[in-house]
Amino acid sequence: MQDVTIHITDREGEKHKVLAPTDMAMNLMEVIKSYELAPEGTIGICGGMAMCASCQCYVLSKHDLDVKGDEEDAMLSEAFDVKESSRLSCQIPITAKLNELEIELAPES
Repeated sequence: MQDVTIHITDREGEKHKVLAPTDMAMNLMEVIKSYELAPEGTIGICGGMAMCASCQCYVLSKHDLDVKGDEEDAMLSEAFDVKESSRLSCQIPITAKLNELEIELAPES
């Protein structure tokens, strides 16, 4: 499978169905940016290094994601509007197991 389908609800509540390539070593934040689903400069401010929480999202589906790393866990512990389902989208690599993933972008802090 080359592309996976991901369902993303943006910060205005609009739902988007996007295709994400599994063969380009992208992460979810990069997909969000490539589809311009958040205003420029409001997501991925640290460049995907898990050093800000601007790319925080809520995972709505029951996908088996990789376990949060220490850096991601630490950043989420300091972020606003954190929920149990919160993840940093920069720390979610695009793989075939993400097909039909559903997420919602967290509010801009």
